[in-house]
Amino acid sequence: MILVTGATGTVGRPLLDLLLDGGAEVRAVTRDPASANLPAAVHTIEGDPARPDTIAHALDGVTALFLNPRAVGQGADPGPVTAAATRLLGLARERRVRRVVALSALNVDHDPADQPSRLRGEYNKEVEAAAAASGLEWTALRSGYFATNTIGTWAAQIAAGDTVRGPYAHASWAPLHERDLAAVAARALLTGDLAGRRPVLTGPRALTQPRMVELIGAAIGRPLRFEEAPPEAAREGMVRSGMPAALADGFLRLQERSYLQHDLVSGEVEKILGRPGIPFDQWAAEHATDFRTDAP
Repeated sequence: MILVTGATGTVGRPLLDLLLDGGAEVRAVTRDPASANLPAAVHTIEGDPARPDTIAHALDGVTALFLNPRAVGQGADPGPVTAAATRLLGLARERRVRRVVALSALNVDHDPADQPSRLRGEYNKEVEAAAAASGLEWTALRSGYFATNTIGTWAAQIAAGDTVRGPYAHASWAPLHERDLAAVAARALLTGDLAGRRPVLTGPRALTQPRMVELIGAAIGRPLRFEEAPPEAAREGMVRSGMPAALADGFLRLQERSYLQHDLVSGEVEKILGRPGIPFDQWAAEHATDFRTDAP
């Protein structure tokens, strides 16, 4: 039995399907089972991983745990998140869970200034550290830039016209398909092959923003182009949309530095899965409805 936290999220939802396909029994923790819309074969458990005692019973009979940092809490102070992760892992150890696979990030060992997600309460570093110190067999998946981030960044602009504006056209990184990340997580949970490892996971090819926009255009059947804009204009737009100024500054610094992965293609997805990672053009084709203005 495998227990998945963050089961309705970007990684958790495809992970459920992959685990079921691998023949595993799966439990999924969610705060709202009525709206979760999970596969019928999944044992859905109502509870809150940020309050571990509410899901202690769900750990009985579990062999492996997928730990999503967002699931165990967010906030201005990392203390409660660390405490929740440590408590959850302690309960898991008491109930003889053998392994934990923690979702982490490529930048966790960098300066806090290079981890702007911490400003919105995401504490990958602390949760990864809790997993490594848990006494369980552990793996930390250090993911790079998610391809799905382009939806939030560009979809509104694409709906409004054929030009996408943003800073740092020269920046280049390898967007990671969420299904590849979920597939690596499934391998780690099902086999323990990645025990004690912190693989850095990227997409199979580094791309500039103009090239990514071009590929999205091909997927939706419209010619799109990227137009470089001053960082100050991008910052103003982000703040105007409600993003705190400090968070906007942090993400712009990361973008200028290609999210700390300039042209980085780690190759770990292919090594672990025995197949190439899914390219961005395929991701764009699968997500075309997220960018089409005629989508229902």
